[in-house]
Amino acid sequence: MWSRLALAGLLAVGLAASSAHAPALAQAWQCRPPASLPQPVVDQRQSGEVRRTAVDGYILALSWSREYCRGRENSARDALQCGRAMGEFGFVLHGLWPEAKGPDYPQWCRTTAPLPRKVVAQNICMTPSVQLLQHQWAKHGTCMTRRPESYFNAARILFNALEFPDMDRLSRRGEQDGTLTAAKLTEEFALTNDGLPEAAIRVKTNRRGWLEEVHICLNRKFKPRTCPTFNRGAPGNAQIRIWRGS
Repeated sequence: MWSRLALAGLLAVGLAASSAHAPALAQAWQCRPPASLPQPVVDQRQSGEVRRTAVDGYILALSWSREYCRGRENSARDALQCGRAMGEFGFVLHGLWPEAKGPDYPQWCRTTAPLPRKVVAQNICMTPSVQLLQHQWAKHGTCMTRRPESYFNAARILFNALEFPDMDRLSRRGEQDGTLTAAKLTEEFALTNDGLPEAAIRVKTNRRGWLEEVHICLNRKFKPRTCPTFNRGAPGNAQIRIWRGS
């Protein structure tokens, strides 16, 4: 049986041709974007930052928005994600990143222009930051395809294919008995997504043990693969906490 993520991988392979409309995002179904969005500013890359190493796989980086927004509720820079005017987010997409065979992943492969407003509007509920969308395209997407539409279409297909554990339940469980570990959260992700092995999941926390991100490792065909050794996460036995929001 094909898993949703495996099928998404087959669709995402057609980067240059993909233009299908994506369904409502699982983590942003309540998102209400404003009618007018700001224009992103072009990222200024440095010549020494350019790396055109061969692509050996990908990382789908999921950010736990409630931890990111803690203390940023009144930040003008993060108003779309953290101000709650668009809704309250759970997991959002940090980015889809091409990986190399070692830690020197490709980046900043071509110069870019500001993203078209249509592209921003199509993806703002998946990645609720105009400038982060611009940054992800400039730093990572340019090493995968020549069109931002193709890059974000692939990212949406993969993001939409994921199902997410009951984070509220896991958060409360961790508070009550202290048994929530990185390994347990990894197991919950794998159980919720048929065909996603635990070895393809990395849990990222901050120094205080609060969940920040979950990374899904993918091969060159966008199917789950065992994460390479240089992609490290929290130790399996590390106790973690999940911020539910205030």
